[in-house]
Amino acid sequence: MHDRRWAGCAGALFALLLAGCQAPAQERLPAGVADSASVTAGSGFGAVFLGAGECSSFGTTRFTEVPCGGERAAARVVARHDGTAGQGPPCPPTTDFVLHIGAQAAGDGTTAVPPGYACMRNLQPPHPGDPGAGGGPRTTVGDCVYDVGGGQVRETACDGSGARAPQYEVVRAVAARAKCPASTALYVQLGGPDPVGCARPV
Repeated sequence: MHDRRWAGCAGALFALLLAGCQAPAQERLPAGVADSASVTAGSGFGAVFLGAGECSSFGTTRFTEVPCGGERAAARVVARHDGTAGQGPPCPPTTDFVLHIGAQAAGDGTTAVPPGYACMRNLQPPHPGDPGAGGGPRTTVGDCVYDVGGGQVRETACDGSGARAPQYEVVRAVAARAKCPASTALYVQLGGPDPVGCARPV
């Protein structure tokens, strides 16, 4: 077994951390998607803005909660959490992108929408969060990465359709490095109950 490096935490860029991660990294949004949403409180589609199962339109700086059956619906919330993505629960593995929602005050000075984050899944392909697709906020079994130097790797599409060719594929998730197969050349921190990703050359 080649004890080369840890690559982790949760996102597209995985830093070499021999001591492990203390908290998940900031989760990445797709190109053109803002880090936080400009929202209007009281949209009327649910008790919580962009609650689980609700849908949003796409924008570059502003997202709107819309009916899932409407023509403007672009993505569905698969999980919704208060607080920051770096400190809260991780998004489901096939999340396409994470929408960071800033706090919005009501007219009486109270907080109408608390800060939080929504784990989003596109209603139509492409789905960058699918295993091997080359994107999404989490690395999972079936994803591929390439070495960018300095003990870091980035995720890329396994089929070679990305800007960079894949060098390693995560083939198994286990509880500890010792449980990885002998062909493992790279260890990727995945998080969850089986936090070690065993990656082999492709």
